[in-house]
Amino acid sequence: MQGEIFPSDHIVEWVIQGTEPSMTCRAHRLRVLFLSPGMAPKSAGFGYCLMWVVAGALYVLSLPGCVTEAQTVLPETESRKILLVVRMVAVITGDRARRFEPEVRQVEMIHDATGERFRVTVEGKDEVVAVFLPPGQYSINRVHINEGPFLSMAQLSSSLAVEVSPVVFAGTWRFGVDSPRYGRMVLLSMVFEDEARERAERKIREEYPTLASEPMTAVLPFPAEAETRLYEVMPYPRYPRYFRRHWW
Repeated sequence: MQGEIFPSDHIVEWVIQGTEPSMTCRAHRLRVLFLSPGMAPKSAGFGYCLMWVVAGALYVLSLPGCVTEAQTVLPETESRKILLVVRMVAVITGDRARRFEPEVRQVEMIHDATGERFRVTVEGKDEVVAVFLPPGQYSINRVHINEGPFLSMAQLSSSLAVEVSPVVFAGTWRFGVDSPRYGRMVLLSMVFEDEARERAERKIREEYPTLASEPMTAVLPFPAEAETRLYEVMPYPRYPRYFRRHWW
């Protein structure tokens, strides 16, 4: 990351350039506009500016960048990919909640050998998803959770082996979301459940009949439990200004 001060002394342009091979195809540019002395509050200082830089950095981290969307349909030219089936659930674990229930929007996974990043789109509070991925060891890197117009993000650190058989069932990934507050946490629990396996098998029969007779290997990520900080991404660029009044 490098900062370049413009002659106006009021604009800082941060250029975030990835170092991994899969990240060098795009540089994210974020301009953070500092208020001029006449516009900024009298109490505005280094902390005020730093707050906006941190908020902007969190937004940049949430951008898709060079992430590849995991395929739900396998092209005829790519026969070596493996079908990964996962049930993803989002629930509130605290005693308070917003009017919008939490939903898992997407999960990002990184292929350890190649560094290629894949985005698994979910967009639901209890969904069974199936995507085709190249075989190998994966790091489960990040999760995005929606609550209506509010978007939160958490870094993850589990690993998953996607190999051995044409179909891999990775169990139920349950994201327990804390009540809205400062220092909000999310608890990730990955378990095998009979209901999830039945739903996975039904999805394969209905949507991937050619794989219905193939053996399905059950593999859980490791570690199977984790608790991490859930950051609310600000600003909310996809939503009207009305919804940007909430600052947890």
